[in-house]
Amino acid sequence: MLYDLFRWAHPWLESRMPYKILQVLDQIEFRAFGAAVLSFLLVMLLGRRTIRWLLGQKIQDNPEFHNEDLNRLMADRRAVPTMGGILICGTMTFSILMLASLREPYVHMALVVLVFLALLGGADDWLKLTTARRVAGSRSGLYAWEKLLFQLGLAFIVGWFLVRNGDPESSRILTLPFQRTYYPGTLVVEPGVFVLPGIGLMLLATVVIAGTSNAVNITDGMDGLAPGTLLVASLGMMALCYVAGSTEAARTLNFPRVEGADELMVVMGAMAGACLGFLWFNCHPAQVFMGDTGALSLGGLLGYVAVAIRQELLLLVIGGVFFVELASVVIQVGHFKATKGRRVFRMAPIHHHFHLGGWSEQQVVIRAWVIAVALVMVALVSLKLR
Repeated sequence: MLYDLFRWAHPWLESRMPYKILQVLDQIEFRAFGAAVLSFLLVMLLGRRTIRWLLGQKIQDNPEFHNEDLNRLMADRRAVPTMGGILICGTMTFSILMLASLREPYVHMALVVLVFLALLGGADDWLKLTTARRVAGSRSGLYAWEKLLFQLGLAFIVGWFLVRNGDPESSRILTLPFQRTYYPGTLVVEPGVFVLPGIGLMLLATVVIAGTSNAVNITDGMDGLAPGTLLVASLGMMALCYVAGSTEAARTLNFPRVEGADELMVVMGAMAGACLGFLWFNCHPAQVFMGDTGALSLGGLLGYVAVAIRQELLLLVIGGVFFVELASVVIQVGHFKATKGRRVFRMAPIHHHFHLGGWSEQQVVIRAWVIAVALVMVALVSLKLR
């Protein structure tokens, strides 16, 4: 909004005041990091008030696991308020509205994904965790198939949006490892450069967005684990948004050029700042958890940005921690059913496996952060290996 007002008032400002003071708003890098700073400050300012409100609403976490040892290890999580994702999503929305260009359709859809999945996760948290509703006999949250249906429906609509608004070639390229997709002056479609049909992009978007949303939700099980890894992933995705939105950078690195994708840097900057601020309250021992409100929305938004800039496969690297967590659940459940009771891990998701194996909660979380940083470094280094 500030950027759009600046562009609208450009002639008036240039003739009546020192234009150079506000000229930094023309720089996408400044607005992206400005969104990070603004989100961080808002979370820090509103954090304690939000926690007090959640406590007053009795929106508290009472985890029960099918493992007595884990219940004992996680006993200190009881009575800690959850649904803190409203703090993250609220500050992100404000920062995006202030510093992103609201004329850009990719920003519109980012806000739709963020708000829709936050409301979906919020409904689940409210039904599941409000004591008064539970005592009154209400069911414990949304059913898994209900959440998945809404996630898939939104993701399919996002895929349709990307098909309608993107370039028929560059915005539909399936970017493979070590593949050159953008040549100086023109886009050359050769053997090995596969352009997805419209329905193919829609289906891919559906799988990536819904899958990432659930992967982050599964990862959110320890103090600081999800927000810390999301912080690292969002910073890595910021760099990819810059490449995809810059003609020069895309040409240099042989990436598909996506018009308007650079504005998604502001979205990822807002996520990074909000997650960093949330870590202040979510680090061990946590004062608040993000809940489905934050996990579903942030994961879905990360998946959306990856599809929009045509970097789904690099998302698998940047968000490797999330997808390993998701895979551990799939493997555990599948093996348990196939062998009628045998397990691969002590418990899934895999962070509980390491916790039960003797690692402290802080060790599990910090080592996950280290792996996340290493994976982002690998993803960024691979930009030149094409």
